[in-house]
Amino acid sequence: MAMERRRSRAVRVGELALGGENPVVIQSMTNTATSDIAATVRQIRDLQAAGCELVRVAVPDMDSARAIAAIKHEVSLPIAADIHYDPELALAALRAGADKLRLNPGNIRDPKAIREIAARAAERGVPIRVGVNAGSLDARFLKGGKATPEGMVEAALWEISLLEKAGFHDIVVSLKAAEVELTVEANRLLAREGNWPLHLGITEPGPDLEGIVKSAVGIGILLSEGIGDTIRVSLPGDPVREVEVAWE
Repeated sequence: MAMERRRSRAVRVGELALGGENPVVIQSMTNTATSDIAATVRQIRDLQAAGCELVRVAVPDMDSARAIAAIKHEVSLPIAADIHYDPELALAALRAGADKLRLNPGNIRDPKAIREIAARAAERGVPIRVGVNAGSLDARFLKGGKATPEGMVEAALWEISLLEKAGFHDIVVSLKAAEVELTVEANRLLAREGNWPLHLGITEPGPDLEGIVKSAVGIGILLSEGIGDTIRVSLPGDPVREVEVAWE
């Protein structure tokens, strides 16, 4: 029997409500070049038809950040911008109308830059996901050279603290690893630390069947414990499959 669901703080992502007493949100990520506007729009429409409720796009360069404006004119799903290393890309994505940002504490580490992003996101009512990945964990948070549940939580709390001290509170958090046990334990620990909405997933879980099994086990354990507000099942190939599996 599932436990009572953890009570998290609700945030808005465009017109979508995430966390609180809202249903768990199914999301996916495009695998097109975001700067290829036509291809990205086609894929987002396919994802929406499959039941996707929130879509993330990669922002590795300025062309991708600027493309968000044109993409949003063509689709109705809220768009999260996955920022790669450069804080300026986050600011550009916000100007282009991104509905949510994903920042990785492992690759954007400058406190001043994080505070600037928070200020601009707050002006636009855009939430930020603190997305910790075991594979890119900053050396400060490794234990014996390895990622641990405690180290992953410390990395998340470091960035959360910067955001909250800057007066920013529309925060979603994810703690992901390729290992199911590491992911599950890290999320259990973080769930006790605060009421931020939690995004669940397993990073690079493997080929189709292996990925489905690992995601089902890891995400399923946490959801059965009342932990989790949005999920993404990461699979290789067509991301529509991610959405189909998530609903199953």
